[in-house]
Amino acid sequence: MIRIYLVLLLIIISFFVLRKFLKTPPAQVARYIKLSALGVIGMFLLYLGATGRLTWLFALLGVAIAFMFRLMPVLLHYAPQLHRLWAEFNAARQGTSQRQRPSSAPGRMSIEEAYEVLGLKMGASKQEIIAAHRKLMQKLHPDRGGSDYLAAKINQAKKILLAR
Repeated sequence: MIRIYLVLLLIIISFFVLRKFLKTPPAQVARYIKLSALGVIGMFLLYLGATGRLTWLFALLGVAIAFMFRLMPVLLHYAPQLHRLWAEFNAARQGTSQRQRPSSAPGRMSIEEAYEVLGLKMGASKQEIIAAHRKLMQKLHPDRGGSDYLAAKINQAKKILLAR
């Protein structure tokens, strides 16, 4: 008999929860779902930890950390390019283009852009331009894993700055 009352109570609670769910704004529902999912995951991990079945997760975590340490030099090598791609992604997602640089013609590089490519301040000396070019080419030359596009931009920036 008590089972019937429990099932009836469960049906009544479900009815009121569903009614409240349908009246709640979608943003708040999404937040509740995320919190509920985190709670379920937390309870599952707590259960696994209490029963001693969590060792596989620690092994997986160790492998992931080792992989990240091995991957770190590659990520740091490409950090400027990754940052530029991330900025372009955010600009596209917001519906705005990345800041526009004034150029005299498509494919031409302005003096300001050339200084920016080489990472120099306006008015840098000839020796500073050559040193910055050499340093960047050692890192980004196509023979050392860089791209032809970046090497061409660096060479174009040096040519523009030394020609003035």
